[in-house]
Amino acid sequence: MAEPARRSEHRSERPWGWFETLASGQGYLIKRLWLHPSSRISLQRHHHRSEHWVVVEGAGILECAGTLLRAAPGTTLTIPTLAVHRASSGEQGLMIVEVQRGDALSDDDIERFADDYGRLGGPTSPGAVGPRGSR
Repeated sequence: MAEPARRSEHRSERPWGWFETLASGQGYLIKRLWLHPSSRISLQRHHHRSEHWVVVEGAGILECAGTLLRAAPGTTLTIPTLAVHRASSGEQGLMIVEVQRGDALSDDDIERFADDYGRLGGPTSPGAVGPRGSR
């Protein structure tokens, strides 16, 4: 499986891959996330939103509140507000459609506990290192 070639003006590149906003409205935001092969997003939590993930392509591992779930197309995961979570891709990459629900849907609402790219901290951590809003 290869990373989709289509480029979007709403795509935001990250060290682990990219995300793009598909739709938004009052109290919701829908994104598509691509994780490069053998990469992962930060171990993180959000204070102002819950998330629902649907795996649409690839394979990997989804983690939420200490529970690991094998990710394959059709796998879903509901992430409650304040739950520590992470997605990790396998050798072919991983694509997730993410639905965020809450009062504050900014990427500033990310508190990181572990990160492969040196981005730790977040809005409630005064000693945050690196840029915020980059999953």
